[in-house]
Amino acid sequence: MPKYQSVLRDNAFADKIVLITGGGSGIGRCTAHEMASLKAHTIIIGRKQEKLEKVVAEIIEDGGSAEAFVCDIRDEEAVQQTVRSIVEKHPIIHGLVNNAGGQFPAPLTDITQKGWETVVRTNLTGGFLMAKEVFLQSMDKHGGAIVNIVADMWGGMPRMGHSGAARAGMVNFTQTAAVEWAHAGVRVNAVAPGWIASSGMDSYPPEMKPWIRQLKDAVPLKRMGTEAEVSSAICFLLSEGANFISGDCLRIDGAASQGGRVVQLETADNSESYDGFHRSYTPNIFRDDQ
Repeated sequence: MPKYQSVLRDNAFADKIVLITGGGSGIGRCTAHEMASLKAHTIIIGRKQEKLEKVVAEIIEDGGSAEAFVCDIRDEEAVQQTVRSIVEKHPIIHGLVNNAGGQFPAPLTDITQKGWETVVRTNLTGGFLMAKEVFLQSMDKHGGAIVNIVADMWGGMPRMGHSGAARAGMVNFTQTAAVEWAHAGVRVNAVAPGWIASSGMDSYPPEMKPWIRQLKDAVPLKRMGTEAEVSSAICFLLSEGANFISGDCLRIDGAASQGGRVVQLETADNSESYDGFHRSYTPNIFRDDQ
C-alpha cells in the first residue's frame, strides 16, 4: 500500500495527540492522513459518524493511529463534553486544527438572518468554542499549538459575504488568542487556502461549475492548489519548527490575493503541484467525464 509522502520527517509527531475538526472529508481528511503518517494519534471530529469512521479505517489500514468523535461544534455543551471525553483518554492535547466549516453561495441581499447566523456559527463560533475548550481543559496546563483554517477573504468575498465576515473574524480571534494564551506556551496561527481542488467544490450547485473550472485563470501561478499543499502548511505550523511563530496567517493561494485581480496576468510556467496524499482524488467538477 502506498504511503503518504510528507515533506516533514516521518516521526515528527510521535506520541502527540492532534485534534482535527471536519476530518471526514477534504482538507481535514488529508491533514488527518498526513498527521497520522508523521506518527501522531489523530482524532477527527465531525457531525457524521459514517464519514469519520471511513477516514479512521483508511488511516488504520495505512498503519496509522486514529479515532473519531461525533460533535456539532456549534453546540457549546456538546463541545465541552466532547473535549472532556477526549481529555479523559488523552490528558495532553498537543495540537488542534479548526478545519470544520461550510457556506452557501448567495449575494448579500439574498442571505437571511438565519442563513447568516448559521454560517457565522459554523465558521467562527464553532472554532472559538473548540479552541477555548481545548485551551481550558488541556493546553492551559501543558501548552500546544492551534491552527485555524480560514479563507481568501481579503478584499471581500462577493456571493460569500457571510463566510468572508466569519473568516475575517477568525483571523482576528487567532491574533487575540496568540497574545492571551502565550503565557501557557500555546501558539495560535491560521492558514488561508485560496482556490483548492478539494471535494468541497462538488457541493456547489451545477450553475457554478463553469465559473469554478475557470478559477485557475485568476491565479498568478495559473493553477488550483491541492489539499496536500494546505496540509503541509498546517503540519509545519503545528511542528516544533514553528515554535516561534504565533498570531500569523499564512495565505496558500498562489498569490491570488496579492493584486492579481486588477492586472493582466501573464502565462505561468514551472509551477508544479505537490500532492503527497496517496488517497487523493480529483473532484468530480474537474473531471472531463462528468
